Amino acid sequence: MSLVQRISAFLRSPKGQQLVDRGRRELAKPENQTKLKQLASRLSAGRRR
Repeated sequence: MSLVQRISAFLRSPKGQQLVDRGRRELAKPENQTKLKQLASRLSAGRRR
């Protein structure tokens, strides 16, 4: 079983679904969206060098 298959199986499991739901709740928070945007801009700025 490949790594991708194992990850897919985990995400379909009840524990994986709980983790996905928690991630979605965290991403819905405005402060976390701001942090992600800042991180994305730092990463994209680093690629321009």
